[in-house]
Amino acid sequence: MTQIIQNFFHFKDLGTNIRTETVAGLTTFMTMAYIIFVNSAMISQTGMDLGSAMMATCISSAIATLLMGLWVNYPIALAPGMGENAFFTYTVCLTMGISWQVALGCVFIQGILFILLTLTRARQALFDAIPVSLRHGIACGIGLLITFVGLIDSGLIVSHPATFVTLGDILNPATLLALFGLMLTGVLLVKKVRGAILWGILITAVMGIPFGVVRYEGLVSLPPSMAPTFMKMDILGAMKLGLVSIVFVFLFMSVFDTVGTLAGIGEVGGFIKDGRLPRVGKAMFADAVSTCVGAVCGTPTVTSYIESASGITAGGRSGFANVITGLLFVAAIFFYPLIKMIGGGFRTETDFLLHPVTAPALILVGCMIMETVSKIEWKNYEESIPAFMVIIMMPLTFSIATAIALGFISYCALKLLTGKGREVPWFVYLLSGLFILRFIYLKAL
Repeated sequence: MTQIIQNFFHFKDLGTNIRTETVAGLTTFMTMAYIIFVNSAMISQTGMDLGSAMMATCISSAIATLLMGLWVNYPIALAPGMGENAFFTYTVCLTMGISWQVALGCVFIQGILFILLTLTRARQALFDAIPVSLRHGIACGIGLLITFVGLIDSGLIVSHPATFVTLGDILNPATLLALFGLMLTGVLLVKKVRGAILWGILITAVMGIPFGVVRYEGLVSLPPSMAPTFMKMDILGAMKLGLVSIVFVFLFMSVFDTVGTLAGIGEVGGFIKDGRLPRVGKAMFADAVSTCVGAVCGTPTVTSYIESASGITAGGRSGFANVITGLLFVAAIFFYPLIKMIGGGFRTETDFLLHPVTAPALILVGCMIMETVSKIEWKNYEESIPAFMVIIMMPLTFSIATAIALGFISYCALKLLTGKGREVPWFVYLLSGLFILRFIYLKAL
């Protein structure tokens, strides 16, 4: 059996083994487990049943992650996207007053359009169109974004009306636990302990129990029903002419979040060869199909996750890591109390939800990814300025797609204004034009 797994996932060619891939899959799941609760709580504000939303999150994430692992052989896990579910909840449903059923219909339609797009040559062209400098910038930006999320989840960074962000209450029990986890995991990494990030998460969770930050509520529970959201998307309602712009925005966010994540994770994992990501078409197709699966289950856009970088930095190089992550998403529906203990978070006195157990892993993964910054030609300003725009705007806008858009637009503008416009492929100009239209659509909404 072991030999079959090794041959199927090409362990020898990738320089990996079952133990390493298992640890990588566990690590990725641990850093992604929060999405089970965050996504469920967010989209349930639209009127969805909370338990069904949790089931939809777990099942769609499992199917999508297994598809990417078994078919594409990449350790890139998938789950409902944080930017997309925020747009789904707060803009489409709560602000525009569109029902969650119709909104899911919009998500399903954009998933079909994404599938059709990946069946054309445009899928490789989309990936190849990203200049090398921007590709490195995307990887660095993802590192900063992950770190920023970790700092927020730990309570080290909080909002401020004058400076936007400031230092949080470091004496808060949850923040102290996160700081403990940060130092512990850092020491384990320095000592080159195998599975350092995973061990850091587990030990931090256990340490939080006696201090009341992490609550032990048991191990196993019966999974809730999916009936309230399963197959409830309203496709006919979503096909109304007035919702074309919403479908377009969903499609835009999905496509370029996917392209950006694949490019960034590809750089981190060393998967990119000669400027190209092997099997990128299959990876994008799997991502597109996953969006449709998510809509059927009852959750907005399912997409490739930047948290996969945690498993990759733990040694994951094959799709077997995804198999582990996917199976854990399935197991999560039966081990709801345990998953809640690790990823459920700690609510502060100001009613802000922190995730002190997983936050240290995100901060340190961001540190590891930033190594890519050395590959940018910083003295070549026509390349470095657009790359810097991507790097800085990704955490500040909290959007991979927005950062890529600003990077592309600034790249084309600099080339044109310095008389080097002919060096830019026409497809890059086309994408920049689409990015500009995206901003116009968002403004109109």
